[in-house]
Amino acid sequence: MDKTVIAEKLESLRRCVHRIEEKRPASVEQLKADPDLQDIISLNLTRAVQVAVDIATHLLSESSEPAPDSMGQAFRLLAEAGMIPDELAARMVAAVGFRNVAVHSYREINWDIVHAICHDRLDDFRRFAGSVSERSGIDG
Repeated sequence: MDKTVIAEKLESLRRCVHRIEEKRPASVEQLKADPDLQDIISLNLTRAVQVAVDIATHLLSESSEPAPDSMGQAFRLLAEAGMIPDELAARMVAAVGFRNVAVHSYREINWDIVHAICHDRLDDFRRFAGSVSERSGIDG
């Protein structure tokens, strides 16, 4: 495992989460009314998910686990390998679902959900980073 690559990706993930925390509005109404804020939040959320997927696939490439068929499966395989808890894998799979909506515009983004993610789910990214740091022997 290339610890430098993992450390850089963990730092990128930390920056995305920090940026979301800096910009998240107190109310969903504020988010709905501010397109610039929507862009900042959604961009950093999608980046955070993508970086987490990149980390997951990097870890899996160094393991005996098969290559994932999808972004969500990367987290399921990490859980099967005991690298992250099952419950965290499920939450990260849900984050991939948000990323897909935001990136591919499968449907209009629900800003109520985005607001809730900003206030209630950022710890999922921190827990993921902590699990990776612990497993990799990287100070995080």
